Amino acid sequence: MGISKIWVYGETTEAGVTAGTLELVTKARSLADTVEVVMAGDASAVSGELGAHGAATVHTVGDLAGSLPGTKVASAIAGALAAGVGPDVLLAATSYDGRDVAGRLSAKVDRPVITNVVDLVGDGDRLLGSEPVFGGTTDVLTGFTDGGLAIFLVRPKSFVAEESGGGPAAVAELAVGDLGNTGGALVKDRFVEESTGPKLDEAAVVVSGGRGLGEAEKYEMIETLAKLVKGAPGASRAVVDAGWVPYSYQVGQTGKVVKPTVYLACGISGATQHLVGMKGSANIVAINKDEEAPIFGIADLGIVGDVHKVLPKLIEALQARG
Repeated sequence: MGISKIWVYGETTEAGVTAGTLELVTKARSLADTVEVVMAGDASAVSGELGAHGAATVHTVGDLAGSLPGTKVASAIAGALAAGVGPDVLLAATSYDGRDVAGRLSAKVDRPVITNVVDLVGDGDRLLGSEPVFGGTTDVLTGFTDGGLAIFLVRPKSFVAEESGGGPAAVAELAVGDLGNTGGALVKDRFVEESTGPKLDEAAVVVSGGRGLGEAEKYEMIETLAKLVKGAPGASRAVVDAGWVPYSYQVGQTGKVVKPTVYLACGISGATQHLVGMKGSANIVAINKDEEAPIFGIADLGIVGDVHKVLPKLIEALQARG
């Protein structure tokens, strides 16, 4: 026996299906007989992309009409389970909406959520989630011992999205039950943070700054360097907590998980919670004046030096190259 059906909560943007959704669909097809996606909005517009990555069917709850995704999607999944046509497993990315769907569904069907998952492993007819503990120094496998719905929240960048060569997925409407008072919440306005470069969790190059920069004004060097290498600026938790940059810049266990081709850590000592968010990078370059800094333990290239001297020279050299 194995896992019969996995549903993936699908998220989209104006550019199409999110990377996190495609990563989960790709992984799910190696774990279950059938992979399907449940989402809000126009499923026909993304059925081709989802089908190409292994989804057989895309279930949609229709237009949100200003409501929150979690209310309708969670209600629809709970209804499908009650009707005996729901999934064995629900996978959702650890995003704002993914967490909302998982949390609401958990309350509706009285099932816990396994969070902070970085890998998924089949174990007969059940699924186990691998979770880092003790600051990322150890991984543990967690699963359910009964036959009920298993809900997993998976960190972005845990898997690689790959097409399977399949055709467009079938599109089906999923009924939404009575939402009660929860259906009254409406989105009145949205704040979109302006950005001129690549997104932090999608950039091929990430330049991050830590408390070694000394003061908030020095973070400008990080942004300048990131722009020169066509990358995205990031930061350690200490810098975010100090108010130098917004939370959206934070890399680490409580921030974003990134896996760029090059990760440049400037003035970052290498606390475990930060390493968890970037240790999967293909090439790690560290600049720190403390030769005993933990960051050098995982760096492919280490520069023992003062960031206030190294970064200006690096910026000057790149600017000279045009």
